[in-house]
Amino acid sequence: MLSHQLERWLASEGDKTLGGLIVVFEEKSFALLFVLLLGVSALPLPTGGATHVFEIVAILLALQLIAGRDMIWMPKRWRGLQLAGKSRQRFLTTLIKVLRWLERFSRPRLRFLFDHRLSNVVFGLLVIAGSLAAFLAPPFSGLDTLPSMGVVLLSIGVVLEDFAFVVVAIVVGAAGVLLEIVLGRAAVNGIKSLF
Repeated sequence: MLSHQLERWLASEGDKTLGGLIVVFEEKSFALLFVLLLGVSALPLPTGGATHVFEIVAILLALQLIAGRDMIWMPKRWRGLQLAGKSRQRFLTTLIKVLRWLERFSRPRLRFLFDHRLSNVVFGLLVIAGSLAAFLAPPFSGLDTLPSMGVVLLSIGVVLEDFAFVVVAIVVGAAGVLLEIVLGRAAVNGIKSLF
């Protein structure tokens, strides 16, 4: 179980850095980092564009996945980023609780579809689409929530190798993109009618 692995890693000796997470979780670290990066914007809170940097980093990581990398490359400075500390520790503890809750409903479904070159490319493309949709959402609108949540659920589905989570993630992400388009078009038409 991923929640137990993450909990053991947090309780173990040594530095709790981004680089350490990548080393311990190996190929699953892509999905874990997508959860960490887009977890904040997946919360139903307006972020005011503060999460744009995370969305850009998620897109860059997804490009590595599409390019066929098995291990994440990132600058040494980023690898040394501490995941310890009160606010980060609280976020990781909450993440473990959510993962544990989701793991109760999850079981490996269509496991053979995961961890292939083609499935990694599709995963990377879906992450880019969701991250881009979250990035393009107007600040303080809350419209970045559904696309981000789609990426988070997709990543959890990949880690747990549960295709049902992947389907739910695609539906949630697509609903978020559709909502952005519909509300964006309504806002543009409303502005045009003023002139």
